[in-house]
Amino acid sequence: MRSTKLGPLLFFTLMVLMTVHVQAHHAFSTEFDSSHPVSFKGTVAKVELINPHSWIHIVVVDASGASVTWMIEGGSPNALVRRGVTKASIPVGSELSVTGYQARDGSNKAVGRDIAFADGRTLFFEGSRAPGASVTSP
Repeated sequence: MRSTKLGPLLFFTLMVLMTVHVQAHHAFSTEFDSSHPVSFKGTVAKVELINPHSWIHIVVVDASGASVTWMIEGGSPNALVRRGVTKASIPVGSELSVTGYQARDGSNKAVGRDIAFADGRTLFFEGSRAPGASVTSP
């Protein structure tokens, strides 16, 4: 009798957990707006390799001289590490050029389509990508 009640309970629990995971992930068009491209240079202030998406925090000095911090979304830490991207490969204080798309909510968040260091090396940070966006590799 006990085993007949346990099966449906396990099934229900598994379905709820799967639904939560699916809702937590987003597509490019849900979070970012391809009609709002951004392009800037800035200094790396912080690198977070955290699930489900990694982030690079970049301090950008705008035309008026004010400092603004932008967050650039990247892929999962596991995917990045497999490509050789670690916190050590994006040193705090290094300058990055970013071309990408701003968050739909207008905040200082973006997904980087193209990211490059000042010396020209490219960084494939593997965030959400707009359809047809170029892909750079390490």
